[in-house]
Amino acid sequence: MKHLLGIEGLSEEEIVSLVDDAVALKEGRPGAGSGQLAGETWAMIFTKSSTRTRVSFEVGLNELGARPLFLNANDVQLGRGEPIKDTARVLGRMVHGAIIRTFDQQDVDDFAEYGNISTINALTDEEHPCQILADLLTIRELLGGWDGKKVAFLGDGDCNMGRSWAWAAKRLGFELAIASPAEFQPADEFMSRLGDAPVTVSDDAESAASGADVLYTDTWVSMGKEDEAADRLKVLAPFQLNDHLLGLANDGAIVQHCLPAYRDKEITESVLESHADEIFQQAENRLHAQKSILLWLAENRST
Repeated sequence: MKHLLGIEGLSEEEIVSLVDDAVALKEGRPGAGSGQLAGETWAMIFTKSSTRTRVSFEVGLNELGARPLFLNANDVQLGRGEPIKDTARVLGRMVHGAIIRTFDQQDVDDFAEYGNISTINALTDEEHPCQILADLLTIRELLGGWDGKKVAFLGDGDCNMGRSWAWAAKRLGFELAIASPAEFQPADEFMSRLGDAPVTVSDDAESAASGADVLYTDTWVSMGKEDEAADRLKVLAPFQLNDHLLGLANDGAIVQHCLPAYRDKEITESVLESHADEIFQQAENRLHAQKSILLWLAENRST
């Protein structure tokens, strides 16, 4: 049985196939894929709040004929200390798949092991694979693909998005330049796992942005890190995505932000608004990527 636990666990062929299917689903909406999950119920277990992830999965499940069952931390016994493996064993006997948005990657891994149903990592502190697939769809649409392209990731390079982009670069072969202050760079252990991936890490935002085809940033204060906000904003300030860095990128470079965006912190108001169509196209593509993931898992339950 296949799961989507992280970009790390996907092959190049699987990533390309998922993006190809998302293209077809988007072009054929609303009819494309309609009814293929009819009669199914998918649990959505969210201990982290969400806008885009929840809406895209709920709409996607409905368009495919399935019923979403949304459960937050107060709706399940996880909030009272029940082990994730016990929750998985119960839900695995009642629903057809699980979509989990939480803090600890191990919780998603354990659910997949004990639930015996298709399991999707809808965000953990380790990875955000659904977002990356939507981003790759956007790059395909706006730039024609990622071959030979350079992606510059600015800000907290050791966050789930930075790590997911690194795995995508390893699998697909495009150049990734991460620019972060030293304390926010990926750990040596993680970099060693990447091996010879085309990923560079530095504290030089200008070098990362120079010649880039995609300029990418994410919020500097993720959920669970609110107590660190003042320090994080101060240290990360030189890595703001602004007009100066945009001017160093290639002509026709696109700007991406996985949202929510905090204007004049990780990205300036002027850059966000001048590239709003690209950023909100990226947000829309969450729906089409989620549908592609759902169908892929349903089709591979026996493998």
